[in-house]
Amino acid sequence: MPLLGEKDANYLRKTFSEQLLSNVKLLVFVDDPSVCEYCDPTQQILEELAELGEKIETTVYNVKTDKATAEMYKVEMTPAIVILNDSGKDTGIRFYGIPSGHEFSSLIQDIIMVSSGNVSFFNEDLSKKIRSINTPVKIRVFVTPSCPYCPKAVIEAHGAAILNENITAEMIEANEFPELSMKYGVSSVPHTVINERHSFVGAYPETAFVSELFKALGGM
Repeated sequence: MPLLGEKDANYLRKTFSEQLLSNVKLLVFVDDPSVCEYCDPTQQILEELAELGEKIETTVYNVKTDKATAEMYKVEMTPAIVILNDSGKDTGIRFYGIPSGHEFSSLIQDIIMVSSGNVSFFNEDLSKKIRSINTPVKIRVFVTPSCPYCPKAVIEAHGAAILNENITAEMIEANEFPELSMKYGVSSVPHTVINERHSFVGAYPETAFVSELFKALGGM
């Protein structure tokens, strides 16, 4: 049974037809259903998206039988989604947990951003600052599906990853990974952690987000 209703499917088919300029590759990493409750529905939703957009390709890997591939992309948990651009280059975008609720919109926006190469919400100055970062950065954004403010925080982090290959940006569904949420003291969302040592709560305007990013890097 499809997870996407007919109305949503028709809307996405039209959106993808109009806005996708180049191919996007979605890699889905799953584990056995006995240990990963949301792996099957995550796989299904991405396969449905591939059917709606001719420029979307979905490939499924099992972290046990495809261990080398999972290690290559440094996949730490399941379900996981990795997005590659048309040339097969890793964009640094990660989803850990099913992109449901409000986070489904984040996935759709990411697909469009990667396909178009357009991260328009960062102005020229902010984009230049993000591109200037020359050290590895890991951004973790903890979310819940019911949080209406979380997609903004996720999209900003993912946009930064698209702009700079030194940045990896992860959406983490807080309820699916409670131990990790506890480790970082996540009590409200969106909760962003940068390079393990700097965190903030809330969906910040773009200028403030970049400011927090550079605070985490010691004010580079």
